[in-house]
Amino acid sequence: MKLYNYFRSSASFRVRIALELKGLPYDYVAVNLLKGEQLLPAYASQLGDALVPALELDDGRLLAQSMAIIEYLDETHPAPALLPGDPIARAHVRALAQLVACEIHPLNNLRVLKYLKRQLQLDDAAKDAWYSHWARQGLQAFERQLLLLDAERKATGQAPSRLCWGDQPTLADCCLVPQIFNAQRFHVELHDLARTMAAFQACMALPAFQRAQPSACPDHGV
Repeated sequence: MKLYNYFRSSASFRVRIALELKGLPYDYVAVNLLKGEQLLPAYASQLGDALVPALELDDGRLLAQSMAIIEYLDETHPAPALLPGDPIARAHVRALAQLVACEIHPLNNLRVLKYLKRQLQLDDAAKDAWYSHWARQGLQAFERQLLLLDAERKATGQAPSRLCWGDQPTLADCCLVPQIFNAQRFHVELHDLARTMAAFQACMALPAFQRAQPSACPDHGV
């Protein structure tokens, strides 16, 4: 398999985490978003959205969108599972993941930040204020949801969660960790998100998350 991605792309980071958790080898193909390489015909003509990540399968077919790619990997390589077997638990994990992927990330991705600066003429301070506002609002919601789920687990006699859900990484952790990396890069206030940051730190103690992080990527700093 080949993964077309960019080291700072949080969506790409999600897929790298999933691949590392499952121990799946892949070729790393860098697509520099700052240079617009995702818009070059050789790449863009193969994907309707011309975004990263994209996963090229061994037969040459391409899969787009990080959430779809991760669920494909989970279905075709089920161990270790990134979604719980219980339907209620699976819905909880998907909801946490979508809180990041559908609520936080779309407002703060690179295309949006470029538009704010180039088309709307916002200066860096205003652009960063936009980022911080929406990232913090979304992460506060994530914190509240984790606490509610912890209370539900306790009420049903389940063990406390060390990660987002339970003690094994799930799709929710694949989404949370890259979002925290980006929030830290933009100096978003995180000190009062104790449960969220505990899950993040527990994830980053795992080798798979370390191998997937931006500083470990071959295009880091390019």
